[in-house]
Formats: sequence, structure tokens, C-alpha cells
Amino acid sequence: MAYAQQPAPAPTAAPAVEAGEWHTSSSLIRPSKYGETFQRYDYVNPDAPKGGVLRLSAPGTFDSFNPFPVRGTPAAGFAVLGGGIVYDTLLDQSPDEPGVSHALIAEALRYPSDFSSVTYRLDPDARFSDGQPITVEDVIWSFETVKALSPLYGNYYRSVTGAEKTGEREVTFRFDQTGNRELPNIMGDLVVLPKHWWEGTGPNGQKRDITAPTLEVPVGSGPYRIKSFTPGSDITWERVPNYWAAQKPARIGRYNYDEIRYTYFRDQSASWEAYKRGGFSDYRVENSAGRWAQGYNFPAFNDGRVKKMALASETGQPMQGYVLNTRREKFADPRVRRALTLAFNFQDMNKNLFYGLYQRTTSYFQGTELASSGLPSEGELKLLEPLRDKIPPEVFTTPFTLPDYSQPNAERTYLKQAFDLLTAAGWTRKGSQLVNAKGEPFRIEFLATDPSSSRVIDPFANQLKRLGIETSTRIVDVSQYLALTSSFDFDIVTDVMAQSLSPGNEQREFWTTPAASQPGSKNTAGIRNEAVDALVEKVIYAPDRDSLVTAVHALDRVLLWNFYVVPQWHNPEIWVSYWDKFGMPEKQPAYVGLDPYSWWVKGEVPVNTPADAAAAGAPDPAAKPAIPPVQP
Repeated sequence: MAYAQQPAPAPTAAPAVEAGEWHTSSSLIRPSKYGETFQRYDYVNPDAPKGGVLRLSAPGTFDSFNPFPVRGTPAAGFAVLGGGIVYDTLLDQSPDEPGVSHALIAEALRYPSDFSSVTYRLDPDARFSDGQPITVEDVIWSFETVKALSPLYGNYYRSVTGAEKTGEREVTFRFDQTGNRELPNIMGDLVVLPKHWWEGTGPNGQKRDITAPTLEVPVGSGPYRIKSFTPGSDITWERVPNYWAAQKPARIGRYNYDEIRYTYFRDQSASWEAYKRGGFSDYRVENSAGRWAQGYNFPAFNDGRVKKMALASETGQPMQGYVLNTRREKFADPRVRRALTLAFNFQDMNKNLFYGLYQRTTSYFQGTELASSGLPSEGELKLLEPLRDKIPPEVFTTPFTLPDYSQPNAERTYLKQAFDLLTAAGWTRKGSQLVNAKGEPFRIEFLATDPSSSRVIDPFANQLKRLGIETSTRIVDVSQYLALTSSFDFDIVTDVMAQSLSPGNEQREFWTTPAASQPGSKNTAGIRNEAVDALVEKVIYAPDRDSLVTAVHALDRVLLWNFYVVPQWHNPEIWVSYWDKFGMPEKQPAYVGLDPYSWWVKGEVPVNTPADAAAAGAPDPAAKPAIPPVQP
């Protein structure tokens, strides 16, 4: 993951919306720069030509066109939150302003000053791809269905008590409390599904079941629909020719490709080799410093057919780290978790593996005004003091830092500190092993999907072995990985916990006690902590931006000092490479940094030349070279 490290400027408060006042945009941080006269995003080319094919790679396999149940692996192009490219939402999240959404299925919204409800008025032109109008009944059914099916939506909309029709084209959502500033805005993220299709009968004569995976091509409302697919291997999307929202402000100049084709590869190495050869993936967001520094030496790059660029964004960097499953007894003690953090030598890995290009992540809200630093402020202390007996004492006395192995004798110092913590937690050295009071050895299994993961796991594992901890790495396919992580059947996984600049209801999904036992939730670490639960509610019900920032700082500190994650690293830039077939706007959106849907195809470039094939280790393309097999 790669985002800009500069924090966003301190925003002004978004204006309150009076009851009865309709607005076409919603903002949580600052008023939208477009105001109420939004015509299009200012970074797009409104005259971008339509046509051509965008080719992309996807990992592993898929077995479903229904992303909402926990069961099944959805195909590329689908998404639980946001609808992917097949379903539209009530509002469209802005790519160039944080916390801003613009009209889409809903042409306007309004809510009272106490934030006790929100009403959306549907666009009379909104249609599904089969021509049926999008109705209030569709919205209500979608809300009730996805909230029940999806742990993400269940937590996201936990405070929404119901939805009701309050006008011919109006739907009102009621909340169980007042003062939740975020709820009126994030109701706009609701994906709207075709009730008539899902409650109908499929080609097999059976009633469709939205609670189960399916490979029946669904009716959508978004810019693309499925054209063809090979189960588990590839899927091709085609642009909906009569897409109802093509000329809406949030869509002008975007979604320009006639087709989007995904090819599945068994792992990242296979995907990379296919990319170099050409014809299977047209661009990639690079996540390997080694590849970025030394891997771009193949013929298509050397002769200019493939190009590179580094971009920045205002979103900050997500927490990426080795997540410790605290549902396992061996990780329940915070002293053990802290010991593992002390044993991680980032500086050596950055020097030897990452060419010094990465930076250490020290906050769950890295690179933004939401990241904590130093000691708690007066405002934070007001939130933390009532929870003092449930919070590590260091939160109040010591700025959070991570071990710096670049200092003299650092390895000896940190490993001794780690061993002392493990000893205090009841582990003792017996020969070369660390054992508990029952004589059971301390064993850790790292779970991953890519065989190349050992490159970044082994250095950490070697440090742990010096403490007497046995380690192993288990590589599984994507489907098995999703099944294991959804049921929390793992010791340690690498996870990425991306955040927005307007944290709110989704924090329940990441950190709270109820989410710890919900299969498929984002509480990967299994956090069950009363202080964390309380601070999440302070974040959600912050009355203004300053209060929100203060509450997030307090939450960040408590999460860090509980050592649920061994923080890894982040890239201060977005690295992108692409085959030189695209036209692009002069700039990309400042907030997210990259919007490939604003590109267009200017013309194909030659691929699969003999030099390309040879560089990828394949025979001459005239002989139909073998492509790395996809996961069956």
C-alpha cells in the first residue's frame, strides 16, 4: 500500500443542514469545493473518448457473483462496500475530497440538526441494467438485506434502527441515538440491489437466494455488466451502453473503457511475469520496493512500451503489520505481544530488502492529523482518565516509539528486553525452546498466500527463533486463506487496516468486542477491550471535527500500547507502472491519488514480442507460450 505521508490541512467545520433543507452533496470535514453546483470532478477530461479494453490481473480464484454473504469468494469487479463496478450507491464518494459524497441514485438528502435521521430523495432517472426503475422499496430491501448478511454493513449501520418510505421517491433512515454526525453521510454508501431480481426465479427454475454464493450473472445498476467468464479463471465486464448515470456529474469523464478483463493468477510472481510479457495486465500498483528498484529491466520497459510514475495522495498510510490473533492463549498477554514487537528489526529489512525506500509505520492513522504523537493532550486525558484502570499505564507517561535497530548494540538490548517480558509472562527457556508452565513449546505459524512472502517473514522468524520461539510459514490459496481468516483460524497474518480522514462507524468493525466474534469481521486481532470499545463510541459521537481528532488520538494510543499488531512499513508514494496505451488527465485526484477510471485507451501497444517472451522465460509467442496457470 502506498499513500502520501503529508497530513491534510486542518479543515473547517462542515455546515449543519437544517431539517427540510435539501442538498446534493454531503460533507463531514469541510464544505465541498464544488458547493451545490457540482458539474464534474475538476481533474477529469470531460471529452475522454470511450472505447478499448482495460486488462487487469487478480489473485487466486473466484466462485461467486454475490459479495455480501460471508461464504464464497467474489469475482473481481464486485465489492461489499461501494458496490464495485456493477452496483451504484445512493451517493458517490468523492475521489478528490475527503469525507465528501455527491448525488448518484439519490439526487438529494436532508437531515435534522440533531442527526437523528436522514432522508434521501431518489433520482427519477435511476435505473437497473434491465431497465427497471430503482425504487424506495429497492433501497429499503437492500438496507435490511445487506445489514443482515454482511458483518461490515452490520457494524457500519448498527445504529440505524430502520428505513421507511416517507414520500413517493423518499426514504428515511432512523437512528437509535442523536449526535452521530457521520451516519447521515455514510448512509449514502448503501449499495442498492434489485429486489425484483433477487426475489425472482433463476434459469434453473429455483428461487434466487441472496444468502448464498452464485455464478448467475446479476442485474446491476452500475457502469459495467458481466459479458463473459470462465469460473475461477477470468471474467470480462462490458460497459453498459445505456447506463442511466453516464452523464451524471460524478460519472462524467470516467468509466471510459468498453471492456474490463480480469485474468486470475495463482500468485504475485505469476502475475508479474505475465505483466512483463504483456496482454494480461495493462497497469499495476507496485507494492515491492525490490521490484520497483531493480525489476523494471525487461524489454518492454527498456524500449518505452511500459512506463513508471510515482504519485502522492492526502489519505495517509494504512497500518500494515503482523496481526497477532489474541483469541489464541499465547497472544493474550500484552507482555508477549510487546516482546514480539521488540524482536522485529525493521531497519535491517529496509536496508537489505527494501533499498531504504520504506518508512516505519507508527500509527493506525499514519501521515494524517489523526495520528497520535508525544503525550496525551488535555482533551485526550479527559477521555482517558475515566478508563485509566483499563489502559496500559505507559499511555499516560511515555510517548509511543518502536525499536530502532540502527543504534549500537540495539539487537542485544531489544532481544534481552523481549526475553525478560516473555519470562515475566510465564515462558521459560528449556534448551533451545521457549516453553510455558505446562512444558508446551511456543510455536507460531505465519499464514500467507504468496510463496514470496517468506522473503519478509523469514527475517522476523529468525529473530523469534533466537528467543526460543519455533516458527513456520503456511502458504495456502486465496480461497483457503479467506476461509481461515474469516473464521479466525490462524496465529499471525499480515493485514492492512486502511482508514479514512473521517473515521466513524466502521471503527466498530475494526476494533470492538462484538466484532471479535463475528466471522468475516475486520477485527482480525480479536480485540476485546472495554477501553477500546468506549473510545470507539467517543469517535463515532464526536460533536465536531476537533473532538473527533482528539478522540482518534486517544484511540490510536490505546491500540498502539496494547501491541495487537507488530507494525511493518509504508511507502510514502503510490508507485504505478503501465503499458503506454492510456491517455490520462493532466492530474490525478489529490485525495486518493489514483483514479484509473479517469484514464482512456489512446491505442494498443505491441506485446508478446520475442524479446518479451524471452525475458519472461517463455518460448517465442508464435508458438503460443504457456501462461502461468491460474488457480483451479
